[in-house]
Amino acid sequence: MASIALIVEICIICASLFIPICCTATAYQSHQQSKKHAVLFVFGDSLFDAGNNNYINCGIANQANFWPYGETFFRYPTGRFCDGRLVPDFIAEYAGLPLIPPFLQPGLQQYTNGVNFASGGAGVLNETRQGVINLKMQLDYFLKVNKALRQKLGDTEAKKMMMRAVYLFSIGGNDYHNISSDLPQSYKREYVGMVIGNLTSVLKEIYNKGGRKFGFQNAGPLGCIPGTLKRENSSECVQNNSAMAKLHNIALSKVLQKLESELHGFKYSIFDYYTSLSQRVNYPSKYGFKEGKIACCGSGPYRGVNSCGGKRGVKKYHLCRNPNEHVWFDFAHTTERANQQLAQLMWRGVPNVTGPYYNVKALFEM
Repeated sequence: MASIALIVEICIICASLFIPICCTATAYQSHQQSKKHAVLFVFGDSLFDAGNNNYINCGIANQANFWPYGETFFRYPTGRFCDGRLVPDFIAEYAGLPLIPPFLQPGLQQYTNGVNFASGGAGVLNETRQGVINLKMQLDYFLKVNKALRQKLGDTEAKKMMMRAVYLFSIGGNDYHNISSDLPQSYKREYVGMVIGNLTSVLKEIYNKGGRKFGFQNAGPLGCIPGTLKRENSSECVQNNSAMAKLHNIALSKVLQKLESELHGFKYSIFDYYTSLSQRVNYPSKYGFKEGKIACCGSGPYRGVNSCGGKRGVKKYHLCRNPNEHVWFDFAHTTERANQQLAQLMWRGVPNVTGPYYNVKALFEM
């Protein structure tokens, strides 16, 4: 009924101005496009980095701007830690958007589809890894984009755009990589609380600028990555290494429930990346993979040595013929095929996979 009323209103305006009747369809279409235009802002670490680390002096260990990264889809290295596309690339496609560009891409001035702020190696805490773009810095970049949009569109339209946007996060895993399993449980919980507290502050800042719709990929099974299997000399996922991720995911779920109850209009979706990836690692054939634990590219046991491309100290490395057969592309990052499966779950997963109330598709449709 609202759409019919709008058409009538536009028709009356066109008629009163002696504008041809064909303007009604054009005006209505323009209104609908403006109302539904998707916007995606991406925050995170190497799982979501579309190339920001190409443009900073962060050390070769935190970069993927060399062959064979990007070999399958792009046919050249883009800075993505993958043979092809990442989860946010697929989410953008499903939302009808082009690839979301990295914020530091030279000459980038168009922000109306969104921006990617993610940085390989980034953590929630400033101290997690030096030289990369931590979450606080990513927030600072977002605030610059918000200011630029307000200057271009005006405060009202920019606020509408912020409210329409979806904010996608994959951050936290790096904060737990070096936490010893021997530490007291009370310290671990305190540390998780510090990470979640810093993340909460960032979410509130984005909310204050108009952000209302947030999508999260929770922390993954750190004990299942080839780098961990190599280090621990284990053929099974190392539970001690995944314990901190589990604590983080429980705390994340609780704080998002709290924010939803406290902040008017705050909506969120959590994709259970931990479980979905664990299933593919442990039962690869069930999901169409031949190998769940050995990476496509790297060296050493499980190809868990961070040597893919021969640029990080170890020059010799193995590269598989078909990354689509592997869950992992390198020591810690999944292949494009795995990313596509994970993105599909994030986009339209049922509540026990992506929830508790919304998947990312639902967030875009709000």
